[in-house]
Amino acid sequence: MTALHVRRNAAIGFAISILVAAIFTHGTIVGADGPRPDAAYLALGFVLAVGLGLLLAAIFTLGSAIRLARAE
Repeated sequence: MTALHVRRNAAIGFAISILVAAIFTHGTIVGADGPRPDAAYLALGFVLAVGLGLLLAAIFTLGSAIRLARAE
């Protein structure tokens, strides 16, 4: 795990995903005129942040694994 920089990849992935989710959630809450409460959009933003964070962390770790395999 140390050689693949999993902790760094997860931190970068979740930072990007929180930013994307915040932009998405802000846009939907400000532009929402529907019957759904703001809490529903906040919950969707949380799910988006976690899911995207996990996906980005996995992609970044896969890239680290490929770079490590090519170096040896």
